Amino acid sequence: MINLNINKKLLGVSGEFNLEVNIALNNNEIIALYGPSGSGKTTFLKILSGLEKSNSKIVVDGKIWQDEETFLLPQKRDIGFVFQDYALFPNMSVKENLLYAKNDRSLAKHLLKITELKELQDRKPDTLSGGQKQRVSLCRALMRSPKILLLDEPLSALDSTMRAKLQDELLSLHKEFGTTTILVSHDQTEVFRLCNRVLVLENGKIVKDGTPIQTLLKTTGSQKFSFVGELLDIKKIDVVYVAIISINNQLTKIVISEEESKKFKIGQKLSISTKAFLVNASE
Repeated sequence: MINLNINKKLLGVSGEFNLEVNIALNNNEIIALYGPSGSGKTTFLKILSGLEKSNSKIVVDGKIWQDEETFLLPQKRDIGFVFQDYALFPNMSVKENLLYAKNDRSLAKHLLKITELKELQDRKPDTLSGGQKQRVSLCRALMRSPKILLLDEPLSALDSTMRAKLQDELLSLHKEFGTTTILVSHDQTEVFRLCNRVLVLENGKIVKDGTPIQTLLKTTGSQKFSFVGELLDIKKIDVVYVAIISINNQLTKIVISEEESKKFKIGQKLSISTKAFLVNASE
């Protein structure tokens, strides 16, 4: 069990606000931190890992990591951290990056095999693709067999095919190592696929806590479901107007009225409701 009572004053775009989270997390779960940018998600991870100080109390399986008298350094906390920018050592090979975390050649060999990196183990990070670097970063974090694995938008820079592949690998590694995983993500598809619990964070407070369906699925209104996309262009074809919208990196054409063609602006975020066939400006 992970008991967190986190408190830290932050400065956001609208001024100061307090990151205040008092919550218990079960072991061996994959938990998503979801919410708008600037709500305190990354700071939450840094406080838990010991990379940032705060007025907090953190107790993991009965052991105090932080309180008014105790502050364990990051290397003393049983945590693996995977950053969005990989944070690999450029002068070390793939294998050396792993062994730097822990000199366990057997475990390194096993991780390289199951993530299909064995043939790349002697290469330097600057010769790898983004997906390969992210797998190395994940393997290095798992070298210490941590109690808690922290993932700060680790797949956001990858294309949809590679992202889906690494999601499969994350689930496989989670099942094998039984690590409690906390994932920061803005991708609802990723959250639904990977996580069994979602904490929605807004302005430093948890406003929702539950399963992905309970926290993210819209259940009000007349539409069956809706998507949010970016308006790329509006074209007049014969007597109708067609909006070209990017939804999750896929282009979709939607017929709109002449009035809507004048109201909407290129680059605007739009909400597309499928039952009523409505296109509305997103807040």
